[in-house]
Amino acid sequence: MSGTRTVLLVLTSHDQLGDTGRSTGFYLPEAAHPWKVLSEAGFRVDLASPAGGRPPMDGADLTDPVQQAFLDDPEMARKLDATLRVQDVDAADYAAIVYVGGHGTMWDFPDDRALAGIARDVYEAGGAVAAVCHGPAGLVNITLSDGSYLVAGKHVAGFTNSEEAAAGLTDVVPFLLQSTLEERGAKHTGAADWEPHVVVDGRLVTGQNPASATGVGEALVKVLNDGS
Repeated sequence: MSGTRTVLLVLTSHDQLGDTGRSTGFYLPEAAHPWKVLSEAGFRVDLASPAGGRPPMDGADLTDPVQQAFLDDPEMARKLDATLRVQDVDAADYAAIVYVGGHGTMWDFPDDRALAGIARDVYEAGGAVAAVCHGPAGLVNITLSDGSYLVAGKHVAGFTNSEEAAAGLTDVVPFLLQSTLEERGAKHTGAADWEPHVVVDGRLVTGQNPASATGVGEALVKVLNDGS
């Protein structure tokens, strides 16, 4: 594993929820809660997005002190205003990559080859790959150097088909995340709707939903510290 103590959080650049006329973006608590855990464990956090610049934000609850702290932190505020473009990121700079959720990820994460390349390079260098809620949309098309899917044969969590139905968006999203992970050979497990559920399989850490965001951060810190 690289000696770096820096983790890359990737945020969606996509702001439209299909053809519903509703907006979407990255889900703030799913960035803020891992950031808090990682920062308190001594990791630096960078932000990137497919398009770079200021990404669209969704799900903000500023009664949550962690979300407010993320937005108020001068360093994070600066990085959020000017996220790195994924294609400009050097994977060698990072010990881990975290795919932050939000429905927007379903549109711009899966087919972004530069993004998939970062995760492959981080993983094959001994680093960790993590994703929460809809963030695993970024995992579905990652192939390793041997041509196999990163998630094939691995235990994973992600926003479930049941949760997508409960959200009323089964026919809006371009694909069902749980089903597609399973099609790639992943061993998907799910808890009850909206309950926290985090799965660790080696250096792959995944969480089911927003309630899993802190747990993903905690599990990732353990993986990184155990491997350093």
